[in-house]
Amino acid sequence: MSLSTILNIANSGLQTAQTQLRVVSDNVSNVNTPGYVRKIAEQVSLTTQGVGSGVEVARVRIATDRFLQAASLNAGAENSRQGVRYELFDRIQSLFGDPGGDTGFFSQIDEVFSAFAVAAEDAVSAPRRQDALFKTQAIFDEAGRISGQIQAVREDADGRIQSAIEKANGLLKQIETLNVDIARATVLDGDASGAQTQQARLVDELSGLMDVQVSQRSVGGVSIRTGAGILLAGAGAATLEYNRAGTVNAETSFNEIWVTEPGGAKRAFAEGLKSGEIKGLLELRDVDAPATAERLAELITHVADELNRAHNANSAVPPPGTLTGKNVGQDLTTALTGFTGGTTIAVVNPTTGVIATRADIVFSGSTFTINGGAATPIASFLTSLNTALGGTATASFTDGRLSIAAAGSNGVAIADSATTPSAKAGRGFSHYFGMNDLISSDRPALYDMGISTTSAHGFTAGETVSFRFTAESGAKVRDIQVAVPAGGTVGDLLTALNSSLTGVGRYGSFALDASGEMKFTPLGDPAPRMSVLEDTTTQIPSGVSATELFGLGGGVRSSRADGFKVRTDIQQSPSKLALAQLNLSAAAGTSALSSGDGRGALTLADAGQKTVKFSAAGDSPGGTLSVSRYASELSGEIGGKAQAAKSRQASAQALSTEADARQQNFEGVNLDEELVLMTTYQQAFNASARMIQAAKDMYDTLLGMI
Repeated sequence: MSLSTILNIANSGLQTAQTQLRVVSDNVSNVNTPGYVRKIAEQVSLTTQGVGSGVEVARVRIATDRFLQAASLNAGAENSRQGVRYELFDRIQSLFGDPGGDTGFFSQIDEVFSAFAVAAEDAVSAPRRQDALFKTQAIFDEAGRISGQIQAVREDADGRIQSAIEKANGLLKQIETLNVDIARATVLDGDASGAQTQQARLVDELSGLMDVQVSQRSVGGVSIRTGAGILLAGAGAATLEYNRAGTVNAETSFNEIWVTEPGGAKRAFAEGLKSGEIKGLLELRDVDAPATAERLAELITHVADELNRAHNANSAVPPPGTLTGKNVGQDLTTALTGFTGGTTIAVVNPTTGVIATRADIVFSGSTFTINGGAATPIASFLTSLNTALGGTATASFTDGRLSIAAAGSNGVAIADSATTPSAKAGRGFSHYFGMNDLISSDRPALYDMGISTTSAHGFTAGETVSFRFTAESGAKVRDIQVAVPAGGTVGDLLTALNSSLTGVGRYGSFALDASGEMKFTPLGDPAPRMSVLEDTTTQIPSGVSATELFGLGGGVRSSRADGFKVRTDIQQSPSKLALAQLNLSAAAGTSALSSGDGRGALTLADAGQKTVKFSAAGDSPGGTLSVSRYASELSGEIGGKAQAAKSRQASAQALSTEADARQQNFEGVNLDEELVLMTTYQQAFNASARMIQAAKDMYDTLLGMI
């Protein structure tokens, strides 16, 4: 071996040791830098014609383990998903107040019924009436406030989705830019560790927004795909697109998130998305919050309905001169068909309480009798009723509302038979038509109308309803527009809706249940979610749409919660609150209404304990139970969901912390290890220096011998 060869070997050792020491120095100086990944200088031996000729640093790389990195990224994405779900659902839970306190929403419901019990003790007390009305209106105001705030949380989630999409686009561009820098450094045998460290930090940040799969490119840098295999970076940066909905309400249809791959293919982004902040926001916006809003609307609808049930069984003293019902969304013949049992419409003297004229009606499905007369078809109801009233009152039906107006100063009261009360879909005549409702609504709120497949639907052929079906992931499956058929019955409408060619038959079916409520049963596991995009239908004579009339989709059902209020005339004059009951057994010439009668107040107080049928809403399949029981179960469910969300978030956070710790143990800087390496490389440097000195001495000796 020549002296020059020895010098070259020693010189390569010096340079390599210097590079190693520089890498160790970088590691030590960044020991407390967040996100820093320690560097490793890979040293290799050099050979010339099979003979060792020194050493060199082949490359400087960062200390990464793809398995630990994948575990950390996945755990971090799930932590972000569960964290944002818990954060926003906790906001929703707080809207209802303390379920065990006196000021919480559910406690206020009990206070309403208690206030009517107090009013029953002194039926003529104006302050007690006013207190009952105040608490009643307060609970509906609070329900409207909570409903609006739930939608505000959804709007916040929607805005954060857009922000997350914009942030993701920025991260993808930066990652792709670093891919170019890393590839260039790799080709030129340069040090790409700084760019790799920065890129790893950006990938961690991106994984907080969505679950990603990361693989190393042979030319340097990384390729990134979603769980569904959509390419996000590696051959150019993908572009995500989302236009937020703006103001959000219960019936808002949100736009889809699209991603355009570097190659130009445009795909639905939510498909295959499993975790990350965006996934959590989508779940809260499209599943958790709407389910709670639906449950709230179902509860408050039945609070209103049971108060109306009791109020319609009562009468104010003196009775009102006119009773005007709610919009039943049907023509009169359709609405009356199916009634059974008896009811009495009485014209009452407002001063004496004596019944001046009465019409005792007995229904038998498609016919009726008045005052024991011959059976008459339902279509002749108004004519026969006005004849029986003999001019003391007049009944009319306009725009879906039944109205009965007494002549002169007389009043009108309605009471069902004590032995065989009138009934259709579980409601009496006055209750069904809302003739003496305490709580009014600005839209149809009850969908169990007792209709059948032979009932007229009242919509015009050619009008359309557009449905959207979305997968469990939130990705759109398909939009379907269904036209109202030429046939005029509900059965014809169901056939059109359920068609597998022009309807929704491939995704589920609509059907009427025993109470005449139209329900949708989806197909598949997991089943797609159905919502209404657009409805151009108008029912004649009521003017409501098919979506509003039948409660198609969760959006319109949720929107009921903010539409209830105590009837305006009763708010302005508490004396119109119906706390008495019409005595149908009163002898002729004797009073049938008494101002001190508080029996009606007791029925209002007991309304919360009456067992009624609740429809499926949110996660609840519905069933038969009391309003108070339903409120209690909803309170427990909301608290349970919040606790479950908190537990999931804590578990995800613990898993993420552990995964990060393991990755940090491998990738982070250990001062003890770096000290050992520094000592080793210093000794290597010294050994190379001594080799140079030894070669110099040999060279000097050889020169001296000449």
